[in-house]
Amino acid sequence: MVITRAANIPVASEGQCTVTLFVNGRGFPWLCEEFAMRIDIVCPLPAAIESCISTGIVGRGRERGLVEIVLHNLHDFADNRYGHIDDEPYGGGAGMVIRCEPVFACIESLQRERSYDEVIYLTPDGERFTQAVANELSLAQNLILLAGRYKGVDQRVRDLLVTRELSIGDYVLSGGELAAAVIVDAIVRLLPGAMSDAESALDDSFQDGLLSAPVYTRPAVFRGMEVPPILRSGDHAAIRRWRYEQALARTKERRPDLLNSLPSEQ
Repeated sequence: MVITRAANIPVASEGQCTVTLFVNGRGFPWLCEEFAMRIDIVCPLPAAIESCISTGIVGRGRERGLVEIVLHNLHDFADNRYGHIDDEPYGGGAGMVIRCEPVFACIESLQRERSYDEVIYLTPDGERFTQAVANELSLAQNLILLAGRYKGVDQRVRDLLVTRELSIGDYVLSGGELAAAVIVDAIVRLLPGAMSDAESALDDSFQDGLLSAPVYTRPAVFRGMEVPPILRSGDHAAIRRWRYEQALARTKERRPDLLNSLPSEQ
């Protein structure tokens, strides 16, 4: 079952909104109290993510009170006067490892203030982050994202604090801050009111298991290349069929692996 929520439709009662729950692609309106998600990002280098969460859809979501995003610098929780948070790995080898003490001090202080749906560690060996995971996390109330650097965090952090581990792809970054920014963006754009057109997010690639169909805008003809006539026909049923056929063809060509997970009726 795939469940997402999307809406930005105000109703008569102040402090309420209409949220559409999408269950396996079908939308069901749901009247709810206005809510705000909170995301705490715990990392060694907050400056690497500040601009990402202050602009665009994420920035507007914060301004509208849809999401609260709080950055926590691990160096502020160091147990030494130098602010060091890393040390050499046991057994030798290159690189440094983030110590348990600052991570536990930060996350446990947050957990004393509120309960969290997930404590997520960003790591290359985690579960692959997909649109389905973004949809799932967009339903959460409170999330902690832990971004590491160096050789990662002490395994005991992962064993005792972390509830989920995510990877944004099969490559390595200098730090997990950019991975956290990717996940935040993917989640926040699904929140009710974050996008001016709530249905836009539902037409994105991967929402229905397929890549998106080609899109066009004015002019109708550019350098001899014409917009497909069907898109200018006004026949919405035919346009939907065309878009589905194009999306299916594009997925078969570029990402045939996605077809294995499609429902049998598709």
